[in-house]
Amino acid sequence: MNQTKKTLLLVDDDSAHRTMLKAHLGSEGYEIIEAVDGDVAVHLARERHVDLVLLDLKMQRMDGLEALAEIHKHKPELTVIIITAFSSVENAVEAMKQGAFDYVTKPVDSDALSLTVKRALDFKSLQQENSTLKQRLGEKFDLGNLIGSSQPMQELAETLALVAPADATVLITGESGTGKELVAGAVHHNSQRKDAPFIKVNCAALHENLLESELFGHEKGAFTGAAEQRKGRFELADKGTLFLDEIGDMSLTTQAKILRVLQEGEFERLGGAKTIKVDVRMLAATHKNLEQMAEEGSFRQDLFFRLSVVPLHLPPLRERPMDIPALAEHFLKRYCDKNRKDIRSFESEALEALLAYAWPGNIRELENAIERAVILCLEEQILLQHLPVQVRQSYADNSERPFAIRPGLTLKDMEKELILSTLRQTDNNRTRAAEILGITRQTLQNKLKEYGLT
Repeated sequence: MNQTKKTLLLVDDDSAHRTMLKAHLGSEGYEIIEAVDGDVAVHLARERHVDLVLLDLKMQRMDGLEALAEIHKHKPELTVIIITAFSSVENAVEAMKQGAFDYVTKPVDSDALSLTVKRALDFKSLQQENSTLKQRLGEKFDLGNLIGSSQPMQELAETLALVAPADATVLITGESGTGKELVAGAVHHNSQRKDAPFIKVNCAALHENLLESELFGHEKGAFTGAAEQRKGRFELADKGTLFLDEIGDMSLTTQAKILRVLQEGEFERLGGAKTIKVDVRMLAATHKNLEQMAEEGSFRQDLFFRLSVVPLHLPPLRERPMDIPALAEHFLKRYCDKNRKDIRSFESEALEALLAYAWPGNIRELENAIERAVILCLEEQILLQHLPVQVRQSYADNSERPFAIRPGLTLKDMEKELILSTLRQTDNNRTRAAEILGITRQTLQNKLKEYGLT
């Protein structure tokens, strides 16, 4: 790794010690700026480009803790490593609480110092890359309520960012409750049609005749009860987007009419003779295997190919367990706000149970479980007893706890714990661990590096 462009600010009032550290770090290709005391370091950090600060705790004019606070007041993103005598480790830990990245003890071990500096710079680089990516995604694509940092969700976000601005038909597949409607909404709201109507139809909820009337509209007297003319969803969606949910439940007759609209952009209302032209982008979703249905003859093959110009698949929640904590926190906040409750977090056993359960109903089932828990909870934490019986039973039956969540863990801590426990389960087989976690092997490697576990 070429370090020549990295600049370190070395702060120590002991000139001999400073000279020794400068010689070692300089030999590794770093550019070194020296400061003889904390007040000088604060000035240099403000005025010069610095990638990392090595800051001694004990100095005469301004000690390390005070200098750390002043440096972060002006440059909160600047990485700082504390240098301390072994007897002052408590102060070094206090410095870490105040934002220092890590500390090294005197007498400084050269190899340990090199490793700590490299780890700090690698972590800073990763933070900058993540920040840049988030900014670019934020500028180009609004994910709305699509939540998750797992590899499948990252890949989905990247694909959506490319697909949404185009005008292609999109087929969204996945089990019930995986969030297909949210994906459709994200496509529309990031498309050129975002200011036009977004119309949704659940094809499974309506009988064939009612569905045709709903989609294409009807003229007065077209059938018993048709007391007046009514526009269908295609007309209402003109210049916008029409989302057909559970399109696999549609009859072959209705499928033929949908195909005509896709190919020619026209149709007639039920009971009408006038051909109506529309400009509609169509999105469709199903939990069924349309390709197999097309082979069996229960779904039109030509319509299947027209719909699946851009296929998007949503993985079930059990294949992306790393997203469960973030989703649970999201739903906790939503239903606390809705029910005017002040529940701060999940008790450790409750979180373990959420992570251990397979969630056959996917995100929808998780959301319902959290809403129920919020309603039942009278404490400041969601407890195991507040979760549905099937979640508690699954937890009780799982005698081998794949991970252990301790009170006070952050979401980052939980992610680290989940990675470590999965590696233990797989005897440190990183390829298998990545598959279980729903991420690529490279992403797992990056996570391990981020947490200093390499």
